[in-house]
Amino acid sequence: MLGFTVVFTALMASAYEATRPAIQSSLQEAQMRLIGEVLPPGGYDNALLDDVVHLGPTPALGLDDGGRVWRARRDGADAALVLEATAVDGYAGRIGIIVAIGADGTVSGVRVVSHKETPGLGDYIDPKKDRNKRSPWIGQFAGVSWNEIDAARWTVKKDGGIFDYRTGATISARAVARIAGHAAAFAMARRDALFSAAPGSTLQGSQP
Repeated sequence: MLGFTVVFTALMASAYEATRPAIQSSLQEAQMRLIGEVLPPGGYDNALLDDVVHLGPTPALGLDDGGRVWRARRDGADAALVLEATAVDGYAGRIGIIVAIGADGTVSGVRVVSHKETPGLGDYIDPKKDRNKRSPWIGQFAGVSWNEIDAARWTVKKDGGIFDYRTGATISARAVARIAGHAAAFAMARRDALFSAAPGSTLQGSQP
């Protein structure tokens, strides 16, 4: 029995080693597809997945266990940051997002990557679930500039902000709008440190 266990373990280890490159490649492709939804591919020319820094626990972004920031560069110049963030005040719990914001403070896109919002009601924050395929709710963040919009207005119009929402599902939209604003604030406040950190290094999170 011991011999069988040893052989089986060895076979499993060999199988894992054989398939690991394919799994890694698949994960990288998925990451690039997602990033491509918020950051135009023509806006950078560096190897984005290799140009990443890690954040330690960062309350400002709702990241209890830390997160990642990808740096986009073009012709050697800083172009944009793509940040992970989590809204902790969704209707049904946490809402994970990624936000791409240019070095000039202009958001190029926001996408929801995880949520448990009510199907057919609050899940319109996810463009894959939004019934309005021609003009998804999440698309309104593209082109908004952190430098031109007061921090208090990064919320829904019901609260005096600039972002639309769907009747009956305000909480979901409010949570996404606010965390997108927090991500933009964080990116701009720590822009130089985020762009200059060594690839693969970890920055300790803090309030902007």
